[in-house]
Amino acid sequence: PIEGLPAGTIGGAKFTKDGKSLAITAATYNSSSDVYEYTFATKSFQRWTESETGGMDVSSLSEPELITWKSFDGKMISGYLYKASSKFTGKRPVIINIHGGPEGQSRPVFIGRNNYFLNELGISIILPNVRGSTGYGKTFTDLDNGMKREESVKDIGALFDWIAQQPSLDKDRVMVTGGSYGGYMTLAVAATYNDKIRCALDVVGISNFNTFLKNTESYRRDLRRVEYGDERDPEMSAFLEKISPLNQTEKIKKPLFIVQGQNDPRVPYTEAVQMKDKIKEKGGTVWFLMAKDEGHGFRKKNNTDFQFYATIEFIKKYLVE
Repeated sequence: PIEGLPAGTIGGAKFTKDGKSLAITAATYNSSSDVYEYTFATKSFQRWTESETGGMDVSSLSEPELITWKSFDGKMISGYLYKASSKFTGKRPVIINIHGGPEGQSRPVFIGRNNYFLNELGISIILPNVRGSTGYGKTFTDLDNGMKREESVKDIGALFDWIAQQPSLDKDRVMVTGGSYGGYMTLAVAATYNDKIRCALDVVGISNFNTFLKNTESYRRDLRRVEYGDERDPEMSAFLEKISPLNQTEKIKKPLFIVQGQNDPRVPYTEAVQMKDKIKEKGGTVWFLMAKDEGHGFRKKNNTDFQFYATIEFIKKYLVE
């Protein structure tokens, strides 16, 4: 065990030629990536670099907290809580941001411009690692495969119960968001737990697994079938149709913001368009943003800026106020 290194992730490690110290690259909640040297004789760290944070004042940022909660079947699920700045008092609104993959993992790293929500809007952020996430063993990673897909959604249902028990969090002001598979999770949570949220933000998300598997690029199709199930099997196709958010739009009564890139080869833009059209048909509130020059997530600065400012307006209107 070594002491003195902030909570975060280590991306690289290399011994010095004399073997007396170890250089590591670490990303933390208040630093995007920096180099540290650990000297074995003194058991001490020396920080060699100060990464650029774009002029952000990181002094008020607090270390993310590892949290755990019991899900519907007794399994313990974990995630990270980034608390709103201490300058805000009372119960704070919450953004639940679900990672994609689904075989991804949220880690306690620097969250960049999302610190704006902590510092300027007084919103706490939770990054859950629901079943299906990596980093917890192969069994845990496979717990959402095929017919078990909705069990990961129930993990978020249990998270709502955990939030309700926290004195610093406002259970009546919760937004769910995520990108790609996290976008599917966002839509599924919005339909299943409509009464637990204020609003939802879906970024390049899957709205119907059957149409997704049909329209995603062919080089990805077999790989995705291992995770989601083979839609050519009538039984599996019927199951995927039943759980798809596109077929549950009547349950989505809270405002929804959909963001999509028109050139997305992974989750085709048709997934977003059909969801938007169905929500409007049902009389729901839906914001829609599609960039014609983007793919699976926005990359160009003018587009990412526009998306961020639009997200702030959506959050101010439907979550904070």
